[in-house]
Parts: sequence; structure tokens; C-alpha cells
Amino acid sequence: MLFEGKVAIVTGGAGGIGRATAKRFAIEGAHVVIADLDDDAAKKAADEIGNDRGPKALAIRCDVSDEASVTGTVDQTIAAFGRLDVIVNNAGLMVFKPIEELTSDDWIKVLQVDLLGAFYFTKQAFLKMRDGGAIVNVSSVHAIETSPLVAPYAAAKSALVSLTRTASIEGGPKKIRVNAVLPGAVDTPMLWNNPNVKSGVEWIDKSRVGRPEDIADVILYLASDKARFVQGAMVLADGGRVGEL
Repeated sequence: MLFEGKVAIVTGGAGGIGRATAKRFAIEGAHVVIADLDDDAAKKAADEIGNDRGPKALAIRCDVSDEASVTGTVDQTIAAFGRLDVIVNNAGLMVFKPIEELTSDDWIKVLQVDLLGAFYFTKQAFLKMRDGGAIVNVSSVHAIETSPLVAPYAAAKSALVSLTRTASIEGGPKKIRVNAVLPGAVDTPMLWNNPNVKSGVEWIDKSRVGRPEDIADVILYLASDKARFVQGAMVLADGGRVGEL
């Protein structure tokens, strides 16, 4: 098993890509912490994943936009399992408005979750993660090709790729690898509840819609020792969608 005895935190782990990723880590032998703002959903996911005879799953309510909450989540994880090997920064938030209607609060709300949340966890990893650890940031194709009405999200996801590059440089001497995956359209509520998709502003070719498990597999590869020579990478996982835009 790729992660036997290791410990992984997955933010936004109660649903969608996060939940699929948490399940994959558990299958590969990892103890998993599902860090999510929705406490009930996180506990439900942990109950489904946990196994008394093998890997354990722990639900922790975490507001990634709050640095104290992030610090507490990392400390609880280490207290429960004695170590921390992987962080998947998956939690995300979108606001749909034309630029002229956006407020400072809209920008701050998105940036706090989609960018600063990843920064807070990266900071904690650099302070407390053991050698050989890995961070995987879940960015988006919106970092390189985007659509109307999502300026804060696209900017945050682009900045997350930049953070990944800088963190990979600073993480090298600490023996911590940092990489990013850029999902395209994935079959989750976040996709189908997207007002742009509902209105047709953003057209989705259903043959190019991936499963959460497709992204989870890429995340697990980047977090594993199989990717030991991969550092600071930006991996597209979009079914080829960006190549045709």
C-alpha cells in the first residue's frame, strides 16, 4: 500500500473531490483527517471511511480561512496520530458576479478560503511536518483559462499555482514536496450548481466531465513516493478540455 501508516489531512474532505481523495488514502493504508467546515458531513464521511482493524479516519471541523482553526487542526492531527505526512488543500469557494458588482468582501471571502487556507496549512506543514512529506494543492483550469463572473476564484486559483512554485522551492531543503493539480469539469455539486453552467455561459461537454476519483488518483500519485522527483509541478487533469479552448 502506498501510504501504509502515514497520516493525511484533506481539507474540504466531506464531499466531492475531497471525499473521494480521503477514501483513496484510506484504501492505500493512510490514517485520514477530514477537515471540513460542515462538521456533520465530515463525521459522516469519517464513519464511512474509518476501519477499526486498519486505517482510522478522524473528522475535524476546520475553517480554513481562519489561521487559528488551521493550526488547531494540525495540532489535533499530530496529537491523535503522532505524525503528519500529507496535506491536500482542496477546500474551495466561488462567488458569481460581474466585476463591476464585486465588493471587497467578495474578494476577501474567496481569497481567504482558496488561497490563504492553503498558505496557512503550508506554513504549518513547514513548521511541523516530518521529512518526506507532501503537499498537494487543488487549483483549477480557471488558473489558466477562465470564464465570466468568476474573477476572484480564477485569480485565487492562479495565485495558488504561484504559491505552489514558491513553496516547492522553500520546501526542498525541508524534504517536503509541493505540487498542484488543476481539475477541469468534475461531476460534483459544485459543477452542476454553478450558475454559469446552469445559464449556459459556460458550456460543458458531458463527455469531458471527470469523476472525483479521477482527480483523487492524480492527487495520490503526487503525494506518494512514486512522485519523489516531482516538485513544483502544475498537473492538468481536465480530459483535454483546456487544449481545445
